[in-house]
Amino acid sequence: MHKLQLETLKGMRDQLACYDWSDTELLELVDPKLGIITGFQDLLDQLDVLRQVDLDQVPPCAEIKSVK
Repeated sequence: MHKLQLETLKGMRDQLACYDWSDTELLELVDPKLGIITGFQDLLDQLDVLRQVDLDQVPPCAEIKSVK
């Protein structure tokens, strides 16, 4: 997966103009400064890791034991 770039988001905004995102809002997604817990790039990286998980190797939910 390629690293998220401001120009990519600007292109998406211009092509899908249903919401007028400002450059400042887009920049916050690329390089968060306002105290977001997880940046958008971090979220994309985590989703990419999950995408690569072989679900045949993950036990079903019934196998999860709660600790009390």
